[in-house]
Amino acid sequence: MSYDLIVGKNPVIEAIQSGRTIKEILISQQLNHKTEQKLQRAANRMHINMRKVPRQTLDELTNDRHQGIIAYVKPYEYASLEDLFHRAKERKEDPFFIILDELNDPHNLGSILRTADATGVHGVIIPKRRAVGLTATVAKTSAGAIEYVPVVQVANIVDVMKELKERNVWVIGTDANATEDYRTLDGSTPVALVIGNEGKGMSRLVKETCDWTIRLPIKGQVASLNASVACSILLYEVYRKRHPLGE
Repeated sequence: MSYDLIVGKNPVIEAIQSGRTIKEILISQQLNHKTEQKLQRAANRMHINMRKVPRQTLDELTNDRHQGIIAYVKPYEYASLEDLFHRAKERKEDPFFIILDELNDPHNLGSILRTADATGVHGVIIPKRRAVGLTATVAKTSAGAIEYVPVVQVANIVDVMKELKERNVWVIGTDANATEDYRTLDGSTPVALVIGNEGKGMSRLVKETCDWTIRLPIKGQVASLNASVACSILLYEVYRKRHPLGE
């Protein structure tokens, strides 16, 4: 079996705690003693081998800032669309999904996964082509959330959007030229939020397949928000509608 690398304290600890298959953990000989002890306890509970190596060895294995910690893990297993519906049913909640239309920046995907975990999203849907997948950079940026938010990789985003609509999920896109304000979102219904590419936004077919589109008002001079920031605002708007103060 081939193994992937994940780097950094939080991603490795979350991978251990989530039960992901880990072949070995490498730590720098200069790693903080308290961090080393925490990792060692977690590794011992799961019977995972942990080995000290010179920091240079870790530097040679990855270009990412590894914080003195690297783990060899079983490649991430993508979920199915049915897994996402099952997750919502288990929680006795209306489906709450994110669809990413050709997002390219792994840092954006990692940040979105982190906020998705915080706001109770049941899963993220991404295309197989012309988009970032689940990489070590995504894992690190997500601060471990990659272990808890299912990601579905599909051949055709538009086909999946049509299926969601047939299954009574409202598919709502984000567009700077939309007439509806994002604060009109009804978070109490089954919903899939569509976030477009960092530069181009949603593709024409994806936009046309949405039930409707919403916009985030901009009062400043910069015309748009970063994709992960815009997504986070929308996720918390749905969360706010689903979990009002006092309930």
